[in-house]
Amino acid sequence: MDFGEASYWMKKAEEALYKKTGKKMFHGTLNVELKRDYIFEGNIDIMHKEEYGGTQEIYIKKCKVLGHDSYILRTDKNMSKGGSHPLNLLEIISDINFREKYNLKDEDEIQLEIF
Repeated sequence: MDFGEASYWMKKAEEALYKKTGKKMFHGTLNVELKRDYIFEGNIDIMHKEEYGGTQEIYIKKCKVLGHDSYILRTDKNMSKGGSHPLNLLEIISDINFREKYNLKDEDEIQLEIF
């Protein structure tokens, strides 16, 4: 994903994400690389492309990052391994900018809990 692309889509999907989560999200994602692939299971919400004016369905999975309520987003192409992200890369959104609030840098380890 090109730098700034997540911000563009977050702005475009802002209202639909608010309806799904009840939170106004920061316009960017925190990308987290896991040591192994992660397959969505259990409670998953779907934001249909018509809801936000996009080109793909977005799967939403609740999680906590550093104890803060957050959500993992994955496009339908990435769910089927046909997208630009491998299954061990998670794009996480929240109502805060994690990099600023926690002074995170690339390669930092974080606490992540997935529901």
